[in-house]
Amino acid sequence: MFTGIVEEIGLVVETGSDRLTVEAAKVLEGTIVGDSMSINGVCLTIVSLEKSRFSANIMPETLRCTNLGGLRYGDRVNLERALALGERLGGHMVLGHVDDMGGVMDISGEEDGRVMRISAPARLMPYIADKGSIAVDGVSLTVASFDAASFVVSLVAYTIQKTTLGMKRPGDTVNLETDIIAKYVEGLTERRRQNLSLELLREYGFTEETDAG
Repeated sequence: MFTGIVEEIGLVVETGSDRLTVEAAKVLEGTIVGDSMSINGVCLTIVSLEKSRFSANIMPETLRCTNLGGLRYGDRVNLERALALGERLGGHMVLGHVDDMGGVMDISGEEDGRVMRISAPARLMPYIADKGSIAVDGVSLTVASFDAASFVVSLVAYTIQKTTLGMKRPGDTVNLETDIIAKYVEGLTERRRQNLSLELLREYGFTEETDAG
C-alpha cells in the first residue's frame, strides 16, 4: 500500500518487453530485492538492485493497461516506496493497482499552481467525487470538480516541482486509480441490492398486501 506522496522522480535507463530499469537514489535507501515500488502509480516488485538503480518485471497486462508500456530511455517517473506501519498517511490509501488510463485535456495557470483537466473512462466516473481523492500517475490529488467524462485537479507548486505532473502536456496519458473506499461502498451496495429478493422481504413480514396498503 502507498500514500500517493511521491518521494522521488526516477530516470528510466532501460526498457524491454517485460522489464523496466530505473535510476534513483532516495527510494533505494533501506530497499531490498522483493520490496514493492510504485512507479507512476503502478505497484511493481523489485527483482534486482544496484547502487543507483533497480529493475522490476512488468506483466503484459500492466503494459496494456498503464502508461508504463510507453516509457522510453530518459523518461521520468514518479517513485514511492511502500508505506511502513507507524508512518503518517499524508495522502490517501493507494494500492498501486491502476484502474485505467486517462488523458490530459487542458492545463491552465493559477498563481503558483496549475489547474489540470483529465479525461477518464466512463466506468471510473462513478468513483470520482467532488473533493474526493484520486491517484494520477501515483500522485494523491483532490478532485476540484468533475463532469460526465472528466475531472479537474489543482497542482500546487510543490507537486509541480517534485513529481512528473509538472512535465505533463495536453495529450499525455496518465495512470488513474480511484479511491478504494468508493469501490468498497459500491460493492457492498450492489450486493445488498442483489440480495434484496422477494423471498427475503417475505421472510421479514413484507407481503404484496403490505406493499399495497
